[in-house]
Amino acid sequence: MSALTSLSLPLLRRLDPEAAHELALDALTLGVSVPLRRPEDDPALATRALGLRFSNPIGIAAGFDKNARVLRPMARIGFGFVEAGTVTPRPQAGNPKPRLFRLEEDRAVINRMGFNNQGIDRFAVRLARLSRPLPSGRGGGAGVPVGANIGINKTGADPERDYPALVARVKPYVHYIVLNVSSPNTPGLRGLQDAARLKGILDAIAARHPERPPLLVKLAPDLEDDAIPAIVEAAVAGGAQGLIVSNTTLARPLNLQSSNKGETGGLSGRPLAPRAIAMLRLVAQVAAGRLALVACGGIESGHDILERIRSGADLVQVYTAFAYEGPALVGRLKREMLSIMRHQGIESLDDIRGTAL
Repeated sequence: MSALTSLSLPLLRRLDPEAAHELALDALTLGVSVPLRRPEDDPALATRALGLRFSNPIGIAAGFDKNARVLRPMARIGFGFVEAGTVTPRPQAGNPKPRLFRLEEDRAVINRMGFNNQGIDRFAVRLARLSRPLPSGRGGGAGVPVGANIGINKTGADPERDYPALVARVKPYVHYIVLNVSSPNTPGLRGLQDAARLKGILDAIAARHPERPPLLVKLAPDLEDDAIPAIVEAAVAGGAQGLIVSNTTLARPLNLQSSNKGETGGLSGRPLAPRAIAMLRLVAQVAAGRLALVACGGIESGHDILERIRSGADLVQVYTAFAYEGPALVGRLKREMLSIMRHQGIESLDDIRGTAL
């Protein structure tokens, strides 16, 4: 971590969380604390999923870069893949402020952002620019797989119309697409996880886009266990290639310490980890290798990543830990993974995938 980054993180944490987030995006846009070249990853961390090769399994989750502003800088920090969004058909301001809260004692965050974003038009323009050759004449793109996370507007939405339309706008530019049907901050959205409704949306996408990048569905951790098998089967039958497990939770563990624990919204970070792991294992058992699985929720160490891979994950995503630690997190996670792998004689991630099931 650069001296500038180590000095700036305490200052950022004194700011309102949303203001600090915007300042961090501005800094990344300007290249502050971003290496000129992406670090080389140890081959032991490489993996394949969704028909793609990843030099390491660590991605940044949707919500950090809602408007596809900093995909290339995030890749240069060392992420194995980057995901932008959630983006909606029309721009929307989201919910009233304040809507983002740190729970520092719990290493957690609560948000009720409400899909605030600039809309698909500006989002698609940025993705198109990312795909163009660089001024140096070298290839464009982020240098790692890029995903687009898509959702619906709070008002005037028609999911069977809107999701296929969003897929049309992003599919020329990304390596995979995620349907966000699990944010707790858009009224009625989580109802789209119902197996029949989800199958209808996936069928609508398949009818309009017989050829497209791999499609994933992001699930809520608050689903009842007995609802998960039908949802997994709907995803398979509808032609999805993967699932992200999981989004933020409305649950509030009894051991939360922060004074912000009563705020409305989705909880992410360390307190989400136990449910995220349990749900991942259940989904992995039901999916039985038919879907790629991306683990998300409370991941903050190399041990956590290897535990998720042992629990059936192909890839992982971080968000809250990155919000607390900044760019230094990525290198630390990879170093910790490699240290554990060498100590335990693990030659590749394939050697341990699903072994805890």
